[in-house]
Amino acid sequence: MIKKIEHLGIAVDSIEESLNVYQTLLGAECYKEEQVVSEGVKTAFIRVGESKIELLEATSKDSPIAKFLEKGRQGFHHVAFEVDDIDFEIERLKNEGFQLIHTSAKDGADNKRIAFLHPKSTGGLLVELCQEKIS
Repeated sequence: MIKKIEHLGIAVDSIEESLNVYQTLLGAECYKEEQVVSEGVKTAFIRVGESKIELLEATSKDSPIAKFLEKGRQGFHHVAFEVDDIDFEIERLKNEGFQLIHTSAKDGADNKRIAFLHPKSTGGLLVELCQEKIS
């Protein structure tokens, strides 16, 4: 079951240059920066109420974020929904006809297991499913 909007992903050319803008805009500090090597991305998170903003900077030229930024603009990249059971949701959505970028969950940033749905099956919106990793 989808519980809430977990975060909004925003692609930026440089986290270092963008962080001050978003911290000032939101009146909140970044609580975590990390790299997700498998996705070729550096991330920074700012908490906004119950949700978060995730800034995404490409760390390799062939990463999904680099490809997005090649289109000529920084900005909104994806919406992430927190789910109770990511494996169940992946199977449910696949059975409902959604096109999956990831057919099984993988490790993501901020202690999450993640999977993306292809925008072709969601009306043009890149959707991320995420579930807190259980230690």
